[in-house]
Amino acid sequence: MVRYTSLPEGLQNRPFTVYESRIQGVSRKRLRAKDLGTGGRLIYVPKERELELVERARVLAAATPGAWVSHATAALLTGLGLPPWMAEEETIHLSKPHHLPRVRRTGVTGHRVRVIQGEVMDVGGIPVSVRPRTWLDLARTLPLPYVIAMGDQLIRRPRQAFESRIEPYAYPSGLQLLIRQHPNLQGVEKARLALEEMRVGADSYPETFLRLAMIDAGLPEPELQLRLNPADPMSPAADLGYRRFRIAVQYDGAHHLTRQQQSRDNRRDEAFLSAGWSYFKLNADDLADGFAGAIGRIKRAA
Repeated sequence: MVRYTSLPEGLQNRPFTVYESRIQGVSRKRLRAKDLGTGGRLIYVPKERELELVERARVLAAATPGAWVSHATAALLTGLGLPPWMAEEETIHLSKPHHLPRVRRTGVTGHRVRVIQGEVMDVGGIPVSVRPRTWLDLARTLPLPYVIAMGDQLIRRPRQAFESRIEPYAYPSGLQLLIRQHPNLQGVEKARLALEEMRVGADSYPETFLRLAMIDAGLPEPELQLRLNPADPMSPAADLGYRRFRIAVQYDGAHHLTRQQQSRDNRRDEAFLSAGWSYFKLNADDLADGFAGAIGRIKRAA
């Protein structure tokens, strides 16, 4: 049985670069052992183990001086989310400043961009585009409704009970400045159009899509986070609706399936119904329908 010298603790069972191995004093002979394979130029990976997205992003960025994780990969690593047809892609997006050569590696989509100080942050030791810059980078390829929805996620107010932050990721004024700073970036005009349609108050992509579908169908722009009693900050709130018509609309995503959330949802539902409001509760089936059926019911109640 062949025995290998154990790798240093910091390199065990994970991909690493030749630079990291040198710092740890790993010999060239050990790097040629059969328990390691190549992950591309300057990269070693444990054999017979599938690498997760974050592992691939980390080692590829580390093996490419001057590069950082950007575009679709940055959106996934920072929780911005992507359309289903983009979320499954295997490629890692790496950007470099425009004066450096483009990254050319198997499994990597390289970009050369103009970057301003403060547009790259550290995420668990990985250099990653900040969320507003990721939004701007993706405006070129995303359909306009997705650019609006991603922007809504940037400017929404976080819920302190569920998130470890109290400030939004961006403010509209900051996004306006970002657009002005990159006037020649492809997709900047779409980002400018999206910014005009973005609203504070949508907690999810489907909520944005619902709002846009209602407006496209000729309904007035709805109020977001519609409180039953606007004077009471503890009053139950629906995702959106029309106070003057006493119509409330709620979109229930996957997180509404927990017992605790269902209890809160039931109390909210009962409060609106007891107050005599027309109350519509929508889900993924309505989203798949483009909200057409739900909007028809809302129109009849208006």
